Amino acid sequence: MTILSTTRLPLLRHRDPDALFAWRDGRPVTVRAFLAAVRDLARRLPDWAYALNLCGDRLGFAVGLGAALLRRQISLLPPNDTPAMLHQLAEAYPGLVCLTDAGRSHPGLDCLAALPPDGLERAAATALGGEPAFDELAFPADQVAAIAFTSGSTGRPMPQVKSWGTLVRSVQGAGAALGIEALGAAGLVGTVPHQHMYGLESVVLLALQHGLVLHGGRPLFPADIAASLDSVGPRRLLVTTPVHLQALLADDTALPPLDLILCATAPLAPQLASAAEARLSAPLHEIYGCSETGQLAVRRTTATAEWRCIDGLRLRQDEQGTWASGDFLDGETLLADVIALTSDTRFILHGRSADQVNIAGKRNSLAYLNHHLNSIEGVRDGVFFMPGGDEPRGNGGGTARLAALVVAPGLTAETLTARLRERIDPIFLPRPLRFVDALPRNPTGKLPREALLRLLADDTAPPRG
Repeated sequence: MTILSTTRLPLLRHRDPDALFAWRDGRPVTVRAFLAAVRDLARRLPDWAYALNLCGDRLGFAVGLGAALLRRQISLLPPNDTPAMLHQLAEAYPGLVCLTDAGRSHPGLDCLAALPPDGLERAAATALGGEPAFDELAFPADQVAAIAFTSGSTGRPMPQVKSWGTLVRSVQGAGAALGIEALGAAGLVGTVPHQHMYGLESVVLLALQHGLVLHGGRPLFPADIAASLDSVGPRRLLVTTPVHLQALLADDTALPPLDLILCATAPLAPQLASAAEARLSAPLHEIYGCSETGQLAVRRTTATAEWRCIDGLRLRQDEQGTWASGDFLDGETLLADVIALTSDTRFILHGRSADQVNIAGKRNSLAYLNHHLNSIEGVRDGVFFMPGGDEPRGNGGGTARLAALVVAPGLTAETLTARLRERIDPIFLPRPLRFVDALPRNPTGKLPREALLRLLADDTAPPRG
């Protein structure tokens, strides 16, 4: 269903201008101050087409997103801020201003601080005595709000155009499925980057569209996560990934009880979900989606293997695979996953289509192999992948081989191979098997293919055995 252009959707759902909007550096930020900062940045923005939002500060990012919408500029949300990526964006999107944290700049780009050092205080001072014009900060549903990019875990990042209506309706639907309304003005702490679709939707927009209180930082280490959760008040939720959650639970830092845990970006083992619920005294829900569609479905991992679509979304299958469509999606999108439908709104997820491998006529999935690799005692982290790309899928020749990178300081190649042989068909044993100090995970815990290939080709870390 096409969303009519006359429909306008608000930037945020906090109706009291003096309500708490965020915590930044331990200091409260009101809705009034946030809206004033949005208008202040909108006045300072040059009259260009794109705003490349590289703010690491979540509040600065949210201010940049709102100001760009107000100026009808499109926010570019890159998968990383490497010089090569920024150069590509500058060439592909002429006429962009780069929004940064105060004091930061990027060579070759026109940069502007979304929140100058005195930005919040100055904006709040100018707003005193005036009521925020909420209607002014409501935007057409069909206005292009952002261009996000796929993570690059299977190749080159690809742009994904997002309208404001698509983003808002997706986040509203996910919030309803998760029961966010019952949390009131709970504090939200996230460990994921907001330039990624998961962080954009489940951290920044979830707070904006459901009246939550945003934590301005992005803590990664267990002690920092615990301190951030402590700082946002008695009601709190954590948005994280399996990798971050595993590190948090492995640490002995005292953690406050939560009201909700959200997890995404990689398969979550049921035993990890159970441990998280017990340790944090809160239900854990996973969100399923992709950059192409945004959030699609949710489940409580300890209760069921079945995913339930967000209201308004539907799935169908044909010989090409599984297609998603719905009230806020632009047409149908072919999903890059192997899915077994139990109805047009419920399904079992079997892994990515790109994970399916066929060697010598035998089929398996990389997710299955990774599960067994990482279940071996002594393996801290590990991944299977196909160095040669797509050759094994369907060729049946048996000449291509899987490779594996493993972090396992106390194991030898012979021991690890023997333990793998007990768990998987020998045809899928990795050759080569390379031991490394760490896997090249990006901030969301994913493993970009190019980074894996570079590490595999590194002659300074030869395979053991």
